[in-house]
Amino acid sequence: MKTMKIYEPAMCCSTGLCGVGVDTELLRISTVLNTLENNGVHVDRFNLSNNPQKFVTNQTINNYVKENGVDGLPVVVIDDEITITGRYPTNDEFVKLLNVPENYIGEKPDAVNAASKKTQGCGCSGGDCCC
Repeated sequence: MKTMKIYEPAMCCSTGLCGVGVDTELLRISTVLNTLENNGVHVDRFNLSNNPQKFVTNQTINNYVKENGVDGLPVVVIDDEITITGRYPTNDEFVKLLNVPENYIGEKPDAVNAASKKTQGCGCSGGDCCC
């Protein structure tokens, strides 16, 4: 199985999901990583505030940060090679990069939206009520 490591900018906590304003992208990443973990797929996640030594000891990441600064984070590493920089992987990219089934990352947002649309309204066709 492929190994994934995510090197993130400095955040107040390990997930960045603390404080009053929650970043929806960090929430998505935490959800995907938790779902992957529940399916037996571990992804290492290193935050510059909590794991600065990981940025120092990994020569590839150290050189990347020296060249691009912390504004170039996050960095996604697959099997010790930088794969994505400056952003997190999309859900589809997680599936492809880790070579896992789609259900390992949870439902796709489109599937969730479609399911919720089906349950909304009074049951009239297309949500257009005649009465």
